[in-house]
Amino acid sequence: MANTFIQNEVKKVLESNEFPQNAALAAAWIIAHFKGINIKIYDTQDTSSLCDYNIIASAENPVQSRSMIDEIVKSLREAGLEVTSLEGMADGQWVLVDLGDIIVHVFLEVARDAYDLDSLWSHCNQVQIPQEFYFGQAAEEAKPTQPSTSQYF
Repeated sequence: MANTFIQNEVKKVLESNEFPQNAALAAAWIIAHFKGINIKIYDTQDTSSLCDYNIIASAENPVQSRSMIDEIVKSLREAGLEVTSLEGMADGQWVLVDLGDIIVHVFLEVARDAYDLDSLWSHCNQVQIPQEFYFGQAAEEAKPTQPSTSQYF
């Protein structure tokens, strides 16, 4: 059984948008709350017949990447999505879950740099991930950089 907090938050995200964007945002919420970094949701509806959204994120270690994917699979299955494929759980370097309209990729940073899927989808629009999905240090890192208007250094 999934954590009640996670279930409730994922349910809110799923109710706040239309499918399949809502499921992509729910997966991103889970990744962010498992302290994933450099999370991107690429809208590939107009450029790919494989899926509508590709989510690419990084984890700091294989245990973290597998935990993120485990929770995504559990939570989105409970919401009625079907897992078509699950790959890479053994080593956790690049873990992929295919949810039909959404494909989630969680990499260790070395593997992410090597495969460079971000370049593959760089021409696609990105879905804005709400700031409230993040917390702590990850929230600070996810904030868009703006010129400082402070008069104090």
